[in-house]
Amino acid sequence: MSQPATGQAAAERRAVVRCAVCATPNRIDLAKLSQGPRCAKCHRPILLDRPVKATEADFDQSLQGTTVPVLVDFYADWCGPCHMMAPTLDDFAMRHAGAVLVLKLDTEASPAVASRFGIRGIPTLIVFGEGRERGRHVGVADLKTLETLTGVSAG
Repeated sequence: MSQPATGQAAAERRAVVRCAVCATPNRIDLAKLSQGPRCAKCHRPILLDRPVKATEADFDQSLQGTTVPVLVDFYADWCGPCHMMAPTLDDFAMRHAGAVLVLKLDTEASPAVASRFGIRGIPTLIVFGEGRERGRHVGVADLKTLETLTGVSAG
């Protein structure tokens, strides 16, 4: 697992993630990720070693409540290049769990968010830091591109 790109102390690494089962927002201490975070309401595991689906309802809360870089994959289910990108995004999320929060946002299910960020082509990958856009890549990206975009090292 890589270190946070911002150089913050491990105790300050946190994320706000919606439970995939009950949709409850949860504040996760990323320094304790190895202990297996669970949802505060339904007690199901919250898995951050893979991309987490985001919606219009929880997108801003996740951006504002997360202290590590947030990589968002703006995608659509019908998009061939988005499907090609998925295994690389999964690998990236697994390698950098705790250092980067990886979100997936369906542009058809959340058109207001896609419009707000001027998404014109998909996949579009945007990295956020402290709630602000820090970088963008349009099209399929490899692992090295994702690491450069987010500022995390391969080590």
